[in-house]
Amino acid sequence: MDSLFIFIIIILIASLVGLMKIFEKAGYSSWMAFIPFYNAYIWVKIIEKPMWWLIFAFLPFINLFMWFLFAVETAKTFNKNLLWEQALAAVFPFAYLPYLGFSKEEEYQKKDDRPAFKKSKTREWVDAIIFAIVAATIIRTFVFEAYTIPTPSMEKSLLVGDFLFVNKFAYGAKIPNTPLSFPFVHHTLPLSITAKSYVEWIKLPYYRFSGYKEIKNNDIVVFNYPDGDTVALYRQDRSYYAMVRQFGWKTVNNSYSINPNTHIPFGSIVARPVDKRENYIKRCIAIAGDELEIKNQQVYINGVKAENPEEYQTEYFILSKTNQFLDTKMLEKMGLSKTEIKQYRSSLTDPRSHNLVTQYFLQTSTMDTVIKPNQYPLLGMINLTEGMAIQLRKNPKVALLVKKTERKELIVTPSEIFPYDTLNYKWNQDNYGPIYIPKKGSTVQINKVTIPLYRRVIEVYEGNKIAFRGNDIYINDTVANSYTFKLNYYWMMGDNRHNSADSRYWGFVPEDHIVGTPSFIWLSLDNDYGWFDGKIRWNHLFSIPE
Repeated sequence: MDSLFIFIIIILIASLVGLMKIFEKAGYSSWMAFIPFYNAYIWVKIIEKPMWWLIFAFLPFINLFMWFLFAVETAKTFNKNLLWEQALAAVFPFAYLPYLGFSKEEEYQKKDDRPAFKKSKTREWVDAIIFAIVAATIIRTFVFEAYTIPTPSMEKSLLVGDFLFVNKFAYGAKIPNTPLSFPFVHHTLPLSITAKSYVEWIKLPYYRFSGYKEIKNNDIVVFNYPDGDTVALYRQDRSYYAMVRQFGWKTVNNSYSINPNTHIPFGSIVARPVDKRENYIKRCIAIAGDELEIKNQQVYINGVKAENPEEYQTEYFILSKTNQFLDTKMLEKMGLSKTEIKQYRSSLTDPRSHNLVTQYFLQTSTMDTVIKPNQYPLLGMINLTEGMAIQLRKNPKVALLVKKTERKELIVTPSEIFPYDTLNYKWNQDNYGPIYIPKKGSTVQINKVTIPLYRRVIEVYEGNKIAFRGNDIYINDTVANSYTFKLNYYWMMGDNRHNSADSRYWGFVPEDHIVGTPSFIWLSLDNDYGWFDGKIRWNHLFSIPE
């Protein structure tokens, strides 16, 4: 039996034994302390609190806070009003409750019989701060959480610097896997890039309260990054598994190895529970039970052309008629950020960037978009929405503007596209699938061809053991030719289709990773501008992401 489980049982028994004696001192039978639910009812009567406290006493996770609160209120019935006394009751109820119950010197007193206790100003502030922290933690866990858009993967629907409130009860708030953590931070302590903000002494299983709606196609969703179960601490911005495929397991798992691209070490490798994995925000393109396919950038769901987001954008090859840049102010007026304009200029002037653009064009272009070698120096790349592209084609300085599209079966980055099997799945970011999105209770055939699609689902997300023996696949030491899913899964993609790390690169998002959906943008700051020349995007404030 797990040692932690045994420890929790000992704590629970010790607390109940103490409660038994407290019940006696309050005039109730001691056996009542051992009757589930009924003991909570009697306890509320003893501490003289309203019966609606019982509702919160039985809600998962919230009942942890209620347990501490009940212990503190019990201490008050013994005239224990000092901060350190109540702190002992809250932190060590398994010791303090037996002390109150068994000590002959400690006497239970009803509220009307206890002497009045006047708090000092300092104590009032301390109590107020503690209450605020607890209340804010509960709200942040179950109702709303602030979130900032860090990358351009959802542009132009959501912009870098947008500050959102994420609604957690829409799809149903979930219980934290690791409830013991530093308040108001995610996975790392403030002023550190490596120190964990949580401890795993208590791990809770996945549980989600009922929400008021289901995830639908095209919803914008916040979720825990599925590939973030393992992290290289000095490269937390990249998938550990992608780096292993690129650099090799030995290189990445040596904390002193230098990353050839960044010239800094990978750092220690750590595992993270689901609730402490990085928060991502993408659009749910396909829900559980859907079949998804991408044909020349157009998404199809169950064979039907899907509606594209109004502000989604892709990369375009742009051929200028002269060696002059397009006017910066004109591009800004169209809606391009200074960062995007800088990237466009870099694609023309930076030798490395320009060579990559030219090679990419030669790889992906079709016969009707072939340009002459002497035109290569004028070829660049620019990120646009459909509306921007229509505007730009009218510009007299533009000779050619063609959407960058990776042709079907063109393998540009073989180690990056899920399921990382170019023998059976010659997919890329613009031509992908068809692929079935797992639905709870549905069954798929398992063989050497299909296992790359669902291995991580079966093995990691649903906790099974897979082994290969000859031509057979074993799941939990039993030969398997099919598998029935235990959870629902989703397919997430960014609206900035050529600049988004999403399901095309790391696969399905399990339902236990879903966090919520953005409610509204309460602040939007443009990092390209100062406070007095347009930093605040007033037109984005209090808008609802769609």
